[in-house]
Amino acid sequence: MRPSNRQPDELRPVALERAVSRHAEGSCLIKCGNTHVLCNASVEEKVPGWLKGQSRGWITAEYGMLPRATSERMRREAAMGRQSGRTQEIQRLIGRSLRAVVNLSSLGERQIIIDCDVLQADGGTRTASITGAWVALHDCIEWMRARDMVKGDVLKDTVAAVSCGIYRGQPVLDLDYPEDSEADADANFVMTGSGGIVEIQGTAETEPFSQEMFDRLVALAKLGIDELLKLQKLTVS
Repeated sequence: MRPSNRQPDELRPVALERAVSRHAEGSCLIKCGNTHVLCNASVEEKVPGWLKGQSRGWITAEYGMLPRATSERMRREAAMGRQSGRTQEIQRLIGRSLRAVVNLSSLGERQIIIDCDVLQADGGTRTASITGAWVALHDCIEWMRARDMVKGDVLKDTVAAVSCGIYRGQPVLDLDYPEDSEADADANFVMTGSGGIVEIQGTAETEPFSQEMFDRLVALAKLGIDELLKLQKLTVS
């Protein structure tokens, strides 16, 4: 039995709320059980220096956890004067995931920055960030379209992410913190609406796991991501 009493192939309750930030061009508050992430999308009329003159845009992300997102207060990374390696790795993952489904040349020389701020953490913050960030990005692009800043198909596809793992010998979908902290293996899957794989991050925490077990995790991930993609489409329709 899982600590949450969920079935092995059952997601936590997921909610996506659009337009939660007054000033952002696109925003989404995603709740995956007790993990809550605020995603804001902002447009900048410039691109990184290395992209100037190439007639295409860029999508990037910043990620952070509020000091009381967890059971004990964490120091703000700004107060420490540097970002942790974990933070840098997660925000790069979010950026890669979103760029995989965007026609960057359609943006012109503009950059969209996605800020993912974890309000409350209970496992799966990076996967929730990706899923919520797509909704914020979608609404940001529609904001731009309404102002004739973009034309055509800017978004090529949907993208969402979920975690899977081996908990007490059982493959399970969407790990919360109690499972993640004791898992024999855990993996994060990022996939598109058309079934493409953007990224898989997997680690054996104790013993190596088999190809057969990995295949079962992939099947669970596809099942969960299909549910998340449907929810995304319903949210923006």
